[in-house]
Amino acid sequence: MFNLIRRDIILQKWLLLTFIPFVAFFIIMDVHPALTFLVASIFIPFNTFGYDNKAETNILLNSLPYTRKEIIASRYLGSIVYMALSIGVTSLALIVSNKSFTMTDIAIGGGLFLAFAAFTFPLFYIFKTDYLLHIVIISFILLAGIGPPIVTFLTDNVTVITDLIYRFSTPVIYTGAAAIVMFFYAVSWGVSTIIYQRKAF
Repeated sequence: MFNLIRRDIILQKWLLLTFIPFVAFFIIMDVHPALTFLVASIFIPFNTFGYDNKAETNILLNSLPYTRKEIIASRYLGSIVYMALSIGVTSLALIVSNKSFTMTDIAIGGGLFLAFAAFTFPLFYIFKTDYLLHIVIISFILLAGIGPPIVTFLTDNVTVITDLIYRFSTPVIYTGAAAIVMFFYAVSWGVSTIIYQRKAF
């Protein structure tokens, strides 16, 4: 399984050269650190799915001595590894650029990435189209654009929800949010495994 994760990095080694300028652009534009961490985390995992769709890599993977469970596990565990590496590089870039950020920014960026991945990864095993990656990325940009105003509107006008949340302490809120995100990620992992095991290549 480790070899599958390493394979993705090797296949994308030239694309990774654009990662630093990509992150630097968001830092220069003074984008919120949480959104910068989120975008940086998405870079490698979703490029991997895009590469697999183009190169029919799944046919090759199934000819190798790996079970389909291991192939899916490499995707989900690999995404967590890529996210951790991306957050490390982004943190270093923010420090070098003298931009402040907090652990809360990292937690929000990482949590949103895992939530977005949980809902979109199974789509790559259900639909087979070269345009799916573009659709997912455009959907992400739209959500990133309209999400914060919607949350602000709900916070200001739907006080029942905010009052309920404020009853809990900050550690309880973060722990609960992390548990919910990991639950959906695990469910997504299971769903993708079931779909992938039934696919014919």
